[in-house]
Amino acid sequence: MKIEEIENIELKFLDLDDYQELKSAMISAYTNMPGSYWKEEHIKSLIDKFPEGQVVIKINGQLAGVALSIIVDYDSFDDEHTYEQITGNYSFSTHDDEGDVLYGVEVFIKPQFRGLRLGRRLYDYRKELCEKLNLKSIAFGGRMPNFHKYMDELTPKEYIAKVRRKEIADPVLNFQISNDFHPAKVMKGYLEGDKASSDFAILMEWDNIYYQKPSKKASAKKTVIRLGLIQWQMRPYKDLEELLQQAEYFIDAVSGYRSDFALFPEFFNAPLMAKDNHLSTPDAIRELAKHTDAIVQKFSEFSISYNINIITGSMPEMIDGRLYNVGYLCRRDGSMERYEKLHVTPDEAKVWGMQGGNQLKAFDTDCGKIGILICYDSEFPELSRLLADEGMDILFVPFLTDTQNGYSRVRHCAQARAIENECYVAIAGSVGNLPNVQNMDIQFAQSMVFTPCDFSFPTNGIKAEATPNTEMILIADVDIDLLRELNQFGAVRNLKDRRKDIFELRKKV
Repeated sequence: MKIEEIENIELKFLDLDDYQELKSAMISAYTNMPGSYWKEEHIKSLIDKFPEGQVVIKINGQLAGVALSIIVDYDSFDDEHTYEQITGNYSFSTHDDEGDVLYGVEVFIKPQFRGLRLGRRLYDYRKELCEKLNLKSIAFGGRMPNFHKYMDELTPKEYIAKVRRKEIADPVLNFQISNDFHPAKVMKGYLEGDKASSDFAILMEWDNIYYQKPSKKASAKKTVIRLGLIQWQMRPYKDLEELLQQAEYFIDAVSGYRSDFALFPEFFNAPLMAKDNHLSTPDAIRELAKHTDAIVQKFSEFSISYNINIITGSMPEMIDGRLYNVGYLCRRDGSMERYEKLHVTPDEAKVWGMQGGNQLKAFDTDCGKIGILICYDSEFPELSRLLADEGMDILFVPFLTDTQNGYSRVRHCAQARAIENECYVAIAGSVGNLPNVQNMDIQFAQSMVFTPCDFSFPTNGIKAEATPNTEMILIADVDIDLLRELNQFGAVRNLKDRRKDIFELRKKV
């Protein structure tokens, strides 16, 4: 399937109604192992015993991949166990709610959906489940589908070493290692009928560094969100393709750190105006607006491919003959939403003829509710307060400022928004200069993540800050549970202590 054909990606719990599609998918995924599919009674047993451990990925409503798991008391098994033993002769009687290891029973992606990094989503879900349930580790027997090609000249140990050094390509083992699993042991006779692996398997493990030996099972959900801010260097690009190549480079980088969000600056695509420098300034930016649809479509594809929510900064957009400053939230499930700059600066109105938008709302994401305000909008406290009333936990501010004066306005106002609304605020801007683009000569930025100022947060309210005027990425974790504690038990409680008896704030539209 081509990425542009994807309308929706959904990670959901496996339902018995999915069985026929699951059976067909397994047959297509394991063509070299005829008859290797789970019967309906096996799937029903798994769902009944451990519904949280059985998930599927659906694309446009069609099953694309699956991950099946059980919890086991690992000390009850020998390291030389077989697949039949660990699954209780395929009955899953070995599942133990009080066990300490999440054991992978099955994971695969249908052939036509490979290359979309869907397997990583399934593995990330298992890791989050392992952390949520406070389990010691994840383990499973990994196949070596290319080992039969080398078995006459290499031992399994030598084969693994060559795969790790990238001297041999093994699609399964390479993928597992790239997802932070490490080989723990070579097992002989693990999976009956696996001729491609010559009856060998590798015990793969992932250790939960947050594991604490409990008196009872932990149940707290994960609330730490990782933000990836892109401090973008303004430089000439010969065409749109080259600019998108640079954007993908940064998205790949922040995704590699398992970031949940990537934030781009305001008007990051301004270098494309250089070819239209012979036009008047208003005409040049209207030419730039012709690229917006293509950029948004590509960013949506990146959000799916790299499994990350992307905030596209902002771009000019023409609607009914009027010029607006807009951006898009491209969710990693394939959906998109649009946001607008409500307050245009005097310069934007005078030089470009830009109009202010009318839409203000908090957006639902898989990491909670967020708000997005473009640059100048962050200097109007009413907007972020309205978003806070809608449940916003993180406010993103893409900005573009040419001088330190302008930057200081955005920076100090953004920090005030974090304090007064008990939320996190992330700001990202561009650096450098564009000598061949009118009204875009120089840029000044220092991207930052702000927090409230209380005992659970940094004393200066700064979680992370980039080097000023340097192209780079900034990665920071923010804990949503700390905001909940602040709201109830903070030294001051800005939201709860508002005097609503003497003033009110509401949207007109």
